[in-house]
Amino acid sequence: MTIATRELRASFAFVERNFNLTKRYWGWEVAWLVYSIAAALAVAFIGVAQDDPGLLQVLVIGTIFWNYLSIVFGFIGETVTWERWEGTLEYTFMAPIRRYTQLVGSTFFAVAYALIQMVIILVVMILFFDLEFTGGNFVTAGVFILLGSLSFVGVGMMAAILPLLYVERGDQMVFVIQSIILLFSGVYYTTDVLPEWMQFVSQFSPGTYVLNGIRGGLIHGTPVTELLHNVWPLVVMGIVLIPLGVYVFGIAERYAKRTGKLKRVG
Repeated sequence: MTIATRELRASFAFVERNFNLTKRYWGWEVAWLVYSIAAALAVAFIGVAQDDPGLLQVLVIGTIFWNYLSIVFGFIGETVTWERWEGTLEYTFMAPIRRYTQLVGSTFFAVAYALIQMVIILVVMILFFDLEFTGGNFVTAGVFILLGSLSFVGVGMMAAILPLLYVERGDQMVFVIQSIILLFSGVYYTTDVLPEWMQFVSQFSPGTYVLNGIRGGLIHGTPVTELLHNVWPLVVMGIVLIPLGVYVFGIAERYAKRTGKLKRVG
């Protein structure tokens, strides 16, 4: 068995473990799904109240795809938190596996879980509202979902360091980062309505480029070739942040082991 095959099987073991954890807490999963659907509908009804089909499309796309991206970010950012909840942090981090193997497994599960929830919410939105994307470019949307996943994986890996280093406050810090990305990414509005300094900051959020690209593809039918100004920042973020996240996570892990933070649970 090659090293790559062995590591891939080990990554799948983390996918299976996370799936079993999800089944164990299925009641909470249902509760969060219902909340996500209710929140998406509540936001979409703003477009209905304004009798503006264009606004409705903007809100629906922002709500659905932000939910997808936030799940990807949240699952990866809470990798250490899951281990602490289950009391397996020491065992997992002392196991003879490469850390990127665990992170890859967590990434696969996060993307699959987020896609399933995204489809469910999308179906509900279609049933409630007269949504039409007949002229939409679904290839463009698919490309930006892929690129957005990669960039948010990188950001999530960087955020996952916080619960490892700051036992009591790490989870809150991850949530704060997620909230800031939500604010600056133009989830429910275009970023040009933001103050000038916030528009500048929004250029560093991957969510800005993902949502601009998906809206351009689904609403206006714009091909990817005309949205390269949104493509290349996501490519750069994915290329830079994923390896950097794995590298920095390794440094944080060694520090946590040396200072005894793995054993602490709160």
